[in-house]
Amino acid sequence: MPFKSVYPDVSIPTGTLTELLLADLEPHHERIALIDAPTGRSYTYERLAAMIRRVAGALDRRGLRKKDKVAILSSNLPEYPIAVHGVMSAGGVVTTMNPLYTEHEIEHQLKDSDARFLLTTPELLEKARTAAHAGIEKIFVFGEAEGAESFATLMREEGEPPRVPINPAEDAAAMLYSSGTTGLPKGVMLTHRNLVAALAQCDKLFGAGHVRSLLFLPIFHIFGFHAVANFDLLNRGTVVLMPRFDMEQFLDNIQRYRIQRVCLVPPVVLGLVKSPLVDRYDLSSLELIFSGAAPLDADLAAACEERIGCKVRQGYGMTETSPPICGHPLDTGTVKHGSVGLICPNTEGKLVDLTTGQEVRPGEPGELWVRGPQIMKGYYKNPDATRDTITADGWLRTGDIARQDADGWLYIVDRAKELIKYKGLQVAPAELEGILLTHPAVADAAVIGVPDEEAGEVPKAFIVKKAEITAEAIQEFVAGQVAPYKKIRRLEFIDAIPKSPSGKILRRVLKERERAAG
Repeated sequence: MPFKSVYPDVSIPTGTLTELLLADLEPHHERIALIDAPTGRSYTYERLAAMIRRVAGALDRRGLRKKDKVAILSSNLPEYPIAVHGVMSAGGVVTTMNPLYTEHEIEHQLKDSDARFLLTTPELLEKARTAAHAGIEKIFVFGEAEGAESFATLMREEGEPPRVPINPAEDAAAMLYSSGTTGLPKGVMLTHRNLVAALAQCDKLFGAGHVRSLLFLPIFHIFGFHAVANFDLLNRGTVVLMPRFDMEQFLDNIQRYRIQRVCLVPPVVLGLVKSPLVDRYDLSSLELIFSGAAPLDADLAAACEERIGCKVRQGYGMTETSPPICGHPLDTGTVKHGSVGLICPNTEGKLVDLTTGQEVRPGEPGELWVRGPQIMKGYYKNPDATRDTITADGWLRTGDIARQDADGWLYIVDRAKELIKYKGLQVAPAELEGILLTHPAVADAAVIGVPDEEAGEVPKAFIVKKAEITAEAIQEFVAGQVAPYKKIRRLEFIDAIPKSPSGKILRRVLKERERAAG
């Protein structure tokens, strides 16, 4: 039988995401909402709301219409959330991009998303402009740069925001890209209701009021975008933003800004356990470390708690679920390190045998399927991938193998999906295989994720040669065409790629071969 949360359903507000975040702000007008960690530049909640309204009006006057896509290619800045909610308030849809993307990767997403406008930074402008022939009508820039309109101009422009009729249950607010359970990155359409529901669910499990949080997780990723930035703004916290991760700067910012809560990925938790830099800083303000994006080992979580002296908890979610599926709640004295926690309120789950399609018996592992109001509307312009992921009766197949204990706590024990998680970032094997097969010396190729202590997983390629070539030459060939986190880190030449009769790569065979080799 499907299982539900041990928590009662929570009420889900009926408005848009931005309406929820800006509601009842007056008591918090003077509270600091956003801080730029390197410079100390900040916005109060009163100014945040005013800037969002101004940006919405300015974009409307520049031709942004309901359902138009606005792409954001930027590192973390305090103006990033202002841009996001300015676009949403004008009826537009935000699509976020990794600033490490190559021109080819940027061009692909711009075309696939049908973006009309692009917002970037001066450092990325040249790369963005080269890719922007893919239907982009106007480029804005955080800061100042020749050939692009400054975002500051939008924030200074007086005028009322447009009155755009939005159906929260149907109209998309954001379109973040994910590889899902397989294949190339796809546009995940998240409606206002999806995102509002996710905040209501997270608030029940993890709400802690006005906390100071440090955000280095990229806002282009659903974890930083919604589970940190929007969630903490909803709770009227103060979000200190780092443009990129650096361990020493990270520790210094915790000490300088007296950070109370940080959301991390397991490789950073490992760094906190092992780095000698930790002993040089006062981290006594930290109350909670929350880990996500990849499973956190129980021993590593316990070791981090002991060294840092604060709670370490983890959760689990997907871009396709806005992102919460389950988490380790803060209102319980129970601590189960290694578990991803209890399923969220308003959410059903079941564990399904991959072979039979039937639910497994209690305590046995199976693919986790979930159903709830946070489940995406679907993949943009890709009904086939949507049908492969969401069943006719609303169950989303996560592609992850889980088991549930007698108390309802879930443990992720394996991955059925092909996706590789490098430091919490998604790497699609099919994308790397497509690039490898364009090399004249490669007859066939397959890519899998292999365990790595620091990164969690790294991409490993298996290559069938048709001409003499070194592993280093192939790795350099791929590295020139992808963002750094997608690079082939290991490579092995083999005689043939194992495949099914239909021609599908049997990655499980390659993974078993890797395990057998130690």
